Amino acid sequence: MKIIQKQYFIISITIFLLPIFGCSQKGEDTKPEDYPDPATNPKSPLMLSGDWFDHPHQIDFDNLPRIPLEHALVSDVTAEGVNHASFSEAQASGGVNQHSYLTFFEGKYWLMWSDGPGVEDRVGQIVKYATSPDGLQWSDPDFLTSYPEGSGPESELYNTRTDKGMRWISRGFWQRDGELLALASLDEAAGFFGPSLELLAYKWNGESNSWEEKGVVYKNAINNFPPKLLPSGEWLMSRRAYDYKESGIEFLVGGIKGFDQWESYPVTGSTEEMDPEEPYWWVLPDGKSLMALFRDNRRSGYLYRSFSTDNGRTWSNPVRTNFPDARSKFNGLRMSDGRYVLVSNPNPERRDPLALAISEDGMVFTKMGYLTGGRHIDYPHVIEQDGYLLIAFAGSVKQKIEVLKVKISDLDNLEMAPLKR
Repeated sequence: MKIIQKQYFIISITIFLLPIFGCSQKGEDTKPEDYPDPATNPKSPLMLSGDWFDHPHQIDFDNLPRIPLEHALVSDVTAEGVNHASFSEAQASGGVNQHSYLTFFEGKYWLMWSDGPGVEDRVGQIVKYATSPDGLQWSDPDFLTSYPEGSGPESELYNTRTDKGMRWISRGFWQRDGELLALASLDEAAGFFGPSLELLAYKWNGESNSWEEKGVVYKNAINNFPPKLLPSGEWLMSRRAYDYKESGIEFLVGGIKGFDQWESYPVTGSTEEMDPEEPYWWVLPDGKSLMALFRDNRRSGYLYRSFSTDNGRTWSNPVRTNFPDARSKFNGLRMSDGRYVLVSNPNPERRDPLALAISEDGMVFTKMGYLTGGRHIDYPHVIEQDGYLLIAFAGSVKQKIEVLKVKISDLDNLEMAPLKR
């Protein structure tokens, strides 16, 4: 009797651990018992599956299968790269380029990012942009915002961390009612974030070839990515208030009656087991359920996940998945062929390499490919256009804005071999 109990215990533990640490689907129509479901099984930890690894943290990330791509350098504020007139003298000894966002509007690609002195998000940081006809040849960087009042290069506060100076943070493009809007947050530069935090919109004026301030989108808010459409026809984007480390993550629903008309809904449980950062969401294949992912600043080394079945009004408590993560920003999308891609830093030890994972249903990923690495790279943003993925990211420890162009059909050739180290 004792032997039977021991065998039963071993089998039970094995069944529990398989979906967490790398089970393989036996066939296309066969799913593990613990497969995630937004309504019936939102607590499932399964997000990465395949017979090409044993444990997610033991994957040989440097030897992931290579994805063919083209590369472009858009902006460089390293000491060697600052030769352009659009960069300030204060950046000649090094600046910061990060928070890149892409879109395609009126026949060309647009890219915006945070550009500041010293390290990230200090006093005087602004937002810049560039355009491209093909995603590889880019215009010279230009100002999207001006310097915050009293916080420019002439100020003694410039390039410091203090609540007496202000900074802009790039927050993405939003195409709404035929207009191209660029979102940026503004707040004090002492920490993350200041009490005057607000999210603002700039509108592109094609006639004057310039950006014009449109107004405040939402007070006491910084989004992570720009709004996307819900199945209900409303817009949805994440919100962090200036005191989000205590109040938790929220989502803003609205944007229909006006660009500044929103209701905010909390993600319950988002501060209990993790320190949630930089959420991202997408619509699942059923056309009604949403899945959100969260970076965990408690260094668990994994992404957390939550589901919503009511257009972002309520969310399941975030659950730690088995998808590895370097505690960095990530991004993804559902491609026009129905598959989902997630671009991230999956190596829990460092932000290297940048990889692309593929899922058929947006919940469980079965393939992962190497994009670029051998250095510190992070903060990707990806869009799809004309059969290609365009991926913007920050390189050289947030001092370069770079772009990768990937032919989507090349992803069909991604073959997974054992990657155990």
